[in-house]
Amino acid sequence: ISAAEQDEMKIKSVKEGESVTLDPGMTKNPTDLIMWHFNDLCIAEIGEEPGKICTDIQCKDGDERFRNRLKLDHQSGSLTITNITITDSGVYQLQINSSSFSIIRSFSVTIT
Repeated sequence: ISAAEQDEMKIKSVKEGESVTLDPGMTKNPTDLIMWHFNDLCIAEIGEEPGKICTDIQCKDGDERFRNRLKLDHQSGSLTITNITITDSGVYQLQINSSSFSIIRSFSVTIT
């Protein structure tokens, strides 16, 4: 039986050139599939296979927007964007799929 959960949007404000960490606020299970999206493109993913992680252009839909600026924590699923720029503003969506549930979390990032 699958249950879906949608959180209210979390808002992050950061200065250009700084880093921001988007934290799902939960403990990741080893078999969870975690996908981060920006503008409907998958920018980071932790697969069901241990150690299978992709960021940016390594992901099937990725482009070079975040080249070498994404860090994905394989234990928590949190995403850190370094050296953030104005073009990185927008809504980031986190989707977590497990065998028993699916969660979507949204983060609005504004650059000042």
